Amino acid sequence: MRQILIVGAGQSGLQLALGLQAHGYDVTLMSNRTADEIRHGRVMSTQCMFHTALQHERDLGLNFWEPQAPRIEGLGISVAGPEGARAVDWVGRLDGYAQSVDQRVKMAGWMDTFAQRGGRLVIHGAAVSDLDFFARTYDLVLVAAGKGELVSMFERDAERSPFSEPQRALAVAYVHGMGPRPEHPDFDAVRCNLVPGVGELFVMPTFTTSGRADILFWEGLPGGPLDVFRGVKDPAEHLALTLRLMERFTPWEYARATGVELTDAGGTLAGRYAPTVRKPVGRLPGGGAVLGVADVVVANDPITGQGSNSAAKCAASYLASILEHGDRPFDEEWMRAAFDRYWDTARHVTKWTNAMLGAPPEHVLRLIGAGQELPAVAHRFANGFDDPADFEDFLYDPAKTDAFLETAAKA
Repeated sequence: MRQILIVGAGQSGLQLALGLQAHGYDVTLMSNRTADEIRHGRVMSTQCMFHTALQHERDLGLNFWEPQAPRIEGLGISVAGPEGARAVDWVGRLDGYAQSVDQRVKMAGWMDTFAQRGGRLVIHGAAVSDLDFFARTYDLVLVAAGKGELVSMFERDAERSPFSEPQRALAVAYVHGMGPRPEHPDFDAVRCNLVPGVGELFVMPTFTTSGRADILFWEGLPGGPLDVFRGVKDPAEHLALTLRLMERFTPWEYARATGVELTDAGGTLAGRYAPTVRKPVGRLPGGGAVLGVADVVVANDPITGQGSNSAAKCAASYLASILEHGDRPFDEEWMRAAFDRYWDTARHVTKWTNAMLGAPPEHVLRLIGAGQELPAVAHRFANGFDDPADFEDFLYDPAKTDAFLETAAKA
């Protein structure tokens, strides 16, 4: 029985641990927090998982909260115009529904499941010196903890990392009491509100520790009017600031948020980080090697909502690479090949996300605007969130955009 250590108990680390466990591997999982500490702690993300990522969970029988979580059947784009109006507003229907489960619920539940199924769960914050020992003890060590000292083992890939500074200031609030969007009261949708020169507001239905809720997520340009959450510690103050900004920049969303309240005292989050791609192999002082997982090696800005999706896809890709490798050594050549297999999917997310962080070129503005009049455009753009590779065929090249718009107009 091959022995594998996974450091980090997030979407990717836990999904991979449970997948390997189901195939008979001897898996040890290290987490710096217990399941109860996660469950009763602060929110960690703004996850919205689309069909392909959800299917990876279903394939492993890990979709425990699917009956309870809201079914997100659409994705809408609004662009702010002058004086609180909307220059663009549309919603595209998803071919397969999306869902969001608060990671406090999911990660705590998956950790409990891993332990109940006989997995070895170690509650301990790992350091590089720990991994130096473990690399000699286990057949394979994977690092899925995307923050802290361990990330420093993985060299920044300058060719794939155009940004050295954060491109957005992030602020999140989980709330109860959000009303429906009047444009589609009969189904749930993620709403992406773009405020040119200022930032973005995302509103998404979720399932949290206290049931159905909504996530209010501001992404502000650094130094701009949304970059005001640094140092705000009081959750009530955080929510009040969120709502004031909604009233000012997205009054159509504020109109359905006037009665909201935080889901719990841990329902807010703020921060920023520079989007970074890193080399997949981390080298230890003793000469051993470890393989980076998900955000450790490909950390994109959450503007395109791909974090948990990419983590699920990374776990599924690595699981397939491990199973196919059989009894052969997990050497550095294999590690790089396993990452390259995942990068074939992840590169599309990185390209799309980095493009969305800049000022959109004229042909992209035309594309987004066309979604209001052409249902085929709204549908294809919305479903690109599930399959970002499709953007290659109609988003980046003005000629391809024009050809698509011409076809969509005839549909």
